Amino acid sequence: MDKVLAINSGSSTFKFKLFSLDNEAVLAEGMADRVGLDDSTFNVELSNGEKHMAKIPVPDQERAVEILLNTLKEYHVIDDFSEIVGVGHRIVAGGEYFKDSTIIDETNLQKIFDLKEYAPLHNPAEGNGIKAFMKLLPGVPEVGVFDTSFHQTMDPVHYLYSVPYKWYEDYGARKYGAHGTSVRYVTSRAAEMLDKSADELKLIVCHLGSGASITAVKNGKSYDTSMGFTPLAGVTMSTRSGDVDPSLLQFIMEKENLSMDEMIEILNHKSGLLGISGISPDMRDIKSHIDEKQAKLARDIFKNRIIRYVSSYIAEMNGADAIVFTAGVGEHDQDLRESVMKGLKIFGLVPDIEANKENGEKFITKIDSKIQALVIPTNEELMIERDVVRLAHLKA
Repeated sequence: MDKVLAINSGSSTFKFKLFSLDNEAVLAEGMADRVGLDDSTFNVELSNGEKHMAKIPVPDQERAVEILLNTLKEYHVIDDFSEIVGVGHRIVAGGEYFKDSTIIDETNLQKIFDLKEYAPLHNPAEGNGIKAFMKLLPGVPEVGVFDTSFHQTMDPVHYLYSVPYKWYEDYGARKYGAHGTSVRYVTSRAAEMLDKSADELKLIVCHLGSGASITAVKNGKSYDTSMGFTPLAGVTMSTRSGDVDPSLLQFIMEKENLSMDEMIEILNHKSGLLGISGISPDMRDIKSHIDEKQAKLARDIFKNRIIRYVSSYIAEMNGADAIVFTAGVGEHDQDLRESVMKGLKIFGLVPDIEANKENGEKFITKIDSKIQALVIPTNEELMIERDVVRLAHLKA
């Protein structure tokens, strides 16, 4: 049986799903955690529900790939490496160079490394993962699936900043967005649930996880999105600040005697829900401390920024057919979904409170709601697998 791997290689994690080419069934999934750090582990879950975890040194992506391939053989998920006929890789930053997913050759691999300025924590790790697969599975098609490529359909009105245009011409200074692979999957699934073509829909996708973004999708294409030149911009996130007045940064840097690198570190890793609450970056922890003033404030700010972006996109697109909640918080936090929907009642959205009390893929608005709201669990790995099949011309 031929199989396709979907890989999400981060700076300290290495996630995977193995799909059957025949029917897209997930045969195994798991991750290496704390790659390059002490106490690293490798976890795998098989299709029969068996789970295995090993504490094992994983110094880099190449070693993670070796462990993965050997683990698949150990548990008889594959009998021979030749069963793997394609590997897809989630890559954060494709700049303007990669407007679609693509087969990765040596030239494209170097370009991924060259684009590291746009995602310094992600692109090098993802490039090293591809390099390892090229070495260990020579001849197997490697496909790059870029978070930014879905947003290449945005108009300059939406992706340009109001700064000297020369900066865009010389350095590519513009909004690139992120979460494009997730939004692409959710858009396709929402169209199926609404029984319409994506080409005739106006959707707003709320990808609410540790990283959070709001994307306006018009006629099946990215129209505008909250994340910017990097994933730091937009709504409040777990540890990222979202939108901030740049002059405030200068003010604080002078007061605290901080360098720009130190400030960017704070904005990425010590701000957001963590920075406001002083408790945790995890929304579940925030909810458990909701009686505390700063925890409630953090949750209220998170909700406010979502409503702010969703409302502006409804205005920009002159309406919306549906709003979709996805990713960890979007899929599992019923109270937050209810609060956001209540904040959008002015647009004719009528929440179905009972339906919203349960998670899972469903509609959570009444049938007479002018704007529907849906919960759709995201599946980035499936989109990666499908891109591998499409671009490598694989057949079951």
